[in-house]
Order: sequence, then C-alpha cells, then structure tokens
Amino acid sequence: MSKTPNTIERSMVFAAANVAERAAIAAYDWIGRGDKEAADQAAVDAMRNALNALPMRGRIVIGEGERDEAPMLYIGEEVGNGEGPQIDIALDPLEGTTPTAKGMTNSLAVLAMAPRGGLLHAPDTYMQKIAVGPGLPQGVVDLDTSIEDNLNALAKAKGVAVRDLTVCVLERPRHEDVVARIRDAGARIFFITDGDVAGVISTTDPHTGIDLYVGAGGAPEGVLAAAALRCVGGQMQGRLIFRNDDERARATRTGITDFDRKYDLHDLAGGEDIVFTATGVTSGYLVDGVKKKNGTAQTHTLLLSTMEDAWRRMRGRFTV
Repeated sequence: MSKTPNTIERSMVFAAANVAERAAIAAYDWIGRGDKEAADQAAVDAMRNALNALPMRGRIVIGEGERDEAPMLYIGEEVGNGEGPQIDIALDPLEGTTPTAKGMTNSLAVLAMAPRGGLLHAPDTYMQKIAVGPGLPQGVVDLDTSIEDNLNALAKAKGVAVRDLTVCVLERPRHEDVVARIRDAGARIFFITDGDVAGVISTTDPHTGIDLYVGAGGAPEGVLAAAALRCVGGQMQGRLIFRNDDERARATRTGITDFDRKYDLHDLAGGEDIVFTATGVTSGYLVDGVKKKNGTAQTHTLLLSTMEDAWRRMRGRFTV
C-alpha cells in the first residue's frame, strides 16, 4: 500500500515502541532514589537520542515545556534524522516522576505520533476531562452535564445500575466535590495518585473495571490520552483551564484563541494515522515495570495504532 509523504509507515509503529522502551530503561536506575528530576532527565536523554535516530522530520508539539524551560524535548524542537515524513510528536518521557522517585506504581514512558497537524498543540495548563471506553452511544457523557446525569446515562447505556459503575479520579483536593457527588450517586471511586494518561486509557480496557474517567489534569496528558483512545475507540472531551494571564498567553502562542472551547476526541488527536505507546517504568494496571538482571533489561509495552485497531502488549529484552 502506498503512503503519502506525511503518513506513518507501519515500521514506524514498532520504532515508536523502541523509543518508549529506551526511556523506561533509562529511568529504571532512579526508581526509589528520591530524585524525580534526575529520573526525568535520564528518560528525556534516552528518548531524545532514540528519536533522533528515526527516519523522519519530527516536531515536538507536546513536550517537556517551552524552550526557555526545557533544554531538550521542548515544544517546537525538531527531532529525527531530517529525512522522511513530517511527524508531530506528543511525549512524556516519564509520566509519574514522583511515583518513580518513591518506588510507587504506574509510572510510564509515553509517546504518540501523528502526521503533521494531527495532534493538538496544547499549552502546559490544566484541562477538565471526561472519558469513556468504546462500544457506547456517541455523546453518552458530556463535559457540560452534571456528574449525576452522566452516571445515569452511562449506567443506562451499559445496562447496569449506577452502583455498579467505577469512576477513575486523580486524588487531588480540587476533586473533593465531584468525589462526594459520585459517592452520593452510589458509584465507586478508583483513585490514582499520578498519571492520568493511564487513568483515561483504563476506561478502554475491560480488565481494569474502570467505566468513566473525570477530573482536571494536565492538558498535554489529555492529548496523549486522546491519541490512545483514537487507536482503540472511546470518547473523550476536554476544556482548557486557565489560572492566570500567563497561561492564556501560553495558549495564544500555540494558536489557541477560543479559551472556552470544548474539545472532542478528534479535536485533540485528529490524525488519520496515529501511534501511541507506553512502556512501564514501575508496574501498574496497564503494564509491568522494567526488570533488570544479569546485564539485561526486560520491558513491557502497550502499543496501539489506528492502522491496526487493536491492543498489543509486548515484552522486550535488551542488553544493558
């Protein structure tokens, strides 16, 4: 099958997985050592080196921050060997720096790719999010609807009672009100301490038991999660949250002018060809963490793409 210059070849799907694997292996040595900055830097260095070896003209649209804040993998940085398709890249070399530093669960190296213009260039602000998995009527939940109405609509669509639903929420003081309302409605809460990319993705995997994700988390993480949902199905909406004029200025620099816009899944990740990959640094409910022994590192990676429309979990073994 022929490809236009700015689509993603199938070989790039597995190359993307290798990039995340290299970052996860690099972060492994910092698990439990109490230094989240060093852990993040190790993952950044490894991911950047792996990206620069790929045959593409890559551009970071979701990265470690703006150029004056991040020396590498900053928003707008060009990566790849300068040949091949133009690719937009969203990444988080270490999603869950605190869990890594504390030796806790669910830290990941995360990467998404799409042809140029296929991923929202979201500013580093907060985003209000709501997400569900595949196989549900379109519009079954809505960001502008009360949590009670969303739970009732979701329960009806799934043919269950509200008390049978489980909602994933990032454990933060800002969510105390919605948590209380979810419990008053009768649904269960599944708290996560960090890493709302994994939280959103959990709605798409029936083995997690998560029916709904709600709450405010990072806008860049929202784009990464949307890329994953595009590959395997699901619904998601998000709205940027601005706390001050500086954050509005950041949004303006990325081309965002409607500060109240409600984004749907295709607004966040609209590329025809999308690749999403996440490799475990520490073990969690999506993938296992890195294991090192006798000069080898074993990885566990979730690899998704719109070209395959399937979940793929892979184990790798690397000489280190």
